[in-house]
Amino acid sequence: MGVVIEIQELRKSYFLGKVEVPVLFGLDMTIEEGDFVAIMGPSGSGKSTLMHILGCLDRPTAGVYLLRQRRVDQLNDTALSRTRNKEIGFVFQSFNLLPQMNVQANVELPMVYSGMSARQRRGKAKSQIERVGLSNRAHHLPNELSGGQRQRVAIARAMVNDPAILLADEPTGNLDTRTGEEIMGLFREINDQGKTIIIVTHEKEIAEHARRIIRVRDGRISGIQEVSQRREMVLAEGASVGTPDSTN
Repeated sequence: MGVVIEIQELRKSYFLGKVEVPVLFGLDMTIEEGDFVAIMGPSGSGKSTLMHILGCLDRPTAGVYLLRQRRVDQLNDTALSRTRNKEIGFVFQSFNLLPQMNVQANVELPMVYSGMSARQRRGKAKSQIERVGLSNRAHHLPNELSGGQRQRVAIARAMVNDPAILLADEPTGNLDTRTGEEIMGLFREINDQGKTIIIVTHEKEIAEHARRIIRVRDGRISGIQEVSQRREMVLAEGASVGTPDSTN
């Protein structure tokens, strides 16, 4: 397996007028293809800033960011946007689905931006919707779905362009415990099939679904933990991770 992400001496500062406010202080990190990493830290630790840089939503102030061996920290805005759409699939806490579009149209949306034909879009979206267990909801609007179902749609949308990385920001933050466990089970299934996943969370129980936990505190990596025994899902007898919740 090759290296997907490598950062070297990564630094980030914001400026309030002429006053520099440093947030990240010389981070070094490597993530290999097929890894499942949780970036964990309290509010104000710098984990969200790190996520925005890894997701090509922001640029570092200094240091090196290699994505598939390409220096993305030096790209112009157009190239950075193109890289973001092609290489990274995003899953957010608030789902970020377009309310006027049904499930099929929401999942197709990233492919519209990439210029794919309508026929190809329909086929690929249908495949991903089936993958997350929502074939019977393809023509429903987001407000007709439960929270867990909406997050499954968001995962299908993130996967539809076959990105190098699936990047999830607090993906269970708006879900109850049981539904959150089901969503983490789906992430594990996707990871077991070879997809690289990075989850940003402040919850220990969520982080323990990953293979590695990278802890961030005060803008620095404070530790890296290999998860020797990944957390087992807490589900009622007879429940299935592949079957979306119906009430939450």
